[in-house]
Amino acid sequence: MSLPRKIAYNVIVSSLTKIAGTGLSVFGIGLIARYLGTEGFGNYTVVMAFFSLFGALGDWGVYQLTTREISRPKADEKKIIANSAGIRIFISLLILLITPLLIFFLPYPESVKKAIFVVALSYIFSSSYQVFTGLFQKRLKMDRLTSIELIGKITQISFVFLAVSQNWGFLAIVSSVLINMIVVFLLVFFLSRRFVVFFPNFDFAYWKKFLLEAAPLGISALVTFIYFKADTILLSFFKPAQDVGIYGAAYKVIENIVFFPAMIVGLTMPLLSYSVTSDRKRFLSLINKNFKAFVILSLPLVIGTFFLADKIIAIIAGQDFPQSAGVLRIIIFALAFIFFGQLFNNILIVSGLQKKLLKVLVFCGLFNVLSNLIFIPHFSYLATAWISVTTEFLVIVLTGWIIFSQLKIIPRFRGLKAILLSSFFMAFFLYFFRHLNFIFLFFSSSALYLAGLWFFKALTEEELKSFFKKETVSIQTIEPINS
Repeated sequence: MSLPRKIAYNVIVSSLTKIAGTGLSVFGIGLIARYLGTEGFGNYTVVMAFFSLFGALGDWGVYQLTTREISRPKADEKKIIANSAGIRIFISLLILLITPLLIFFLPYPESVKKAIFVVALSYIFSSSYQVFTGLFQKRLKMDRLTSIELIGKITQISFVFLAVSQNWGFLAIVSSVLINMIVVFLLVFFLSRRFVVFFPNFDFAYWKKFLLEAAPLGISALVTFIYFKADTILLSFFKPAQDVGIYGAAYKVIENIVFFPAMIVGLTMPLLSYSVTSDRKRFLSLINKNFKAFVILSLPLVIGTFFLADKIIAIIAGQDFPQSAGVLRIIIFALAFIFFGQLFNNILIVSGLQKKLLKVLVFCGLFNVLSNLIFIPHFSYLATAWISVTTEFLVIVLTGWIIFSQLKIIPRFRGLKAILLSSFFMAFFLYFFRHLNFIFLFFSSSALYLAGLWFFKALTEEELKSFFKKETVSIQTIEPINS
């Protein structure tokens, strides 16, 4: 299969499975929000923020560096994966041991503290299966991984439904995350053995070199958590659980969409890593195509969410979260900036500029924390929403400047006016007909936008044909490697 077809196939299949998973997540959020109410959902949001914290602490750049290293020509894939697995196991167990000490000092009810320990246990399985993600990315087989994740999500939501129907309580709801991670880990582990059969390696000399190189990425992941999730924890320190629930209901919408830019960038990261030094023309082409795709995707998401926020929150969380609609209208702009932030961050990583990226993220993280500490006591969840938008904007401005000044790259593509015109007609339609049924508005506005893209020729014939054009796959290590 040609390389463009591989990418297209993976994007389509992964998108469909992710969309299905997102639908299940939205259904699950609706069950949980209605079952727990604003206060209980606020506590649930805090617990899941700690799950993200464990992910940031335990990542230490291992995932991104592993993907980069195994994608390079003549990489010793088995050695890299085996040591990455050893590092992940060690860090995960360390986090699990530290968690009881951490939760002892937290100002939360006992049920919340127990739930935090459950998600710490969940992280062990989550971290372990992420070790194998690079294998699927490198071979452009992310469709298989996303299918497994969909199975895990189905299992989780089924358990949530059972817990709600049987009134098993808050801790059972949180335990669904653990069940999901166990199922996904087992399936990914057995499937990955078709590519590489290995056992975790504890080569400490290799670990030292690997972790030192990954350190900027690891610190970046932690700082990214600070400006992406720490606001929820800070909000829980200053304001009651109801406020956290209102903010969390809106932010859950963003969380269930943000996978898309990460997925697209993740699929092309091995190609970016390979071509950054070997084929600059191809490297620039990949950047421009990603950038254009994000413009096409982010504009209708922002416009649609802005006009339909009330209906979206009512469908997802129910009638107890009306204030969340106003929050959603704000943070949807943060999502638009996240699209481009994902791309810019990965460009810097594959170009070996992770130290400069780290400086940007540290600055943005400090800005986020200090701003939240100043404004949360006065403006509660509205402060966290606006600060999230400002922080994500700062990320793309600063990383964009580094890309321009250091790499001499400015994303360029044709069809911007056509995309903007299509977006304008979509916004015009939603403004005048926003009182109609949500399902009708969703499909009709989407159809109008797509029709606009076609009518104004936002995508050229050459771009459409590129997905079907035969091309030799130049990544030499794409074939499975046996032990």
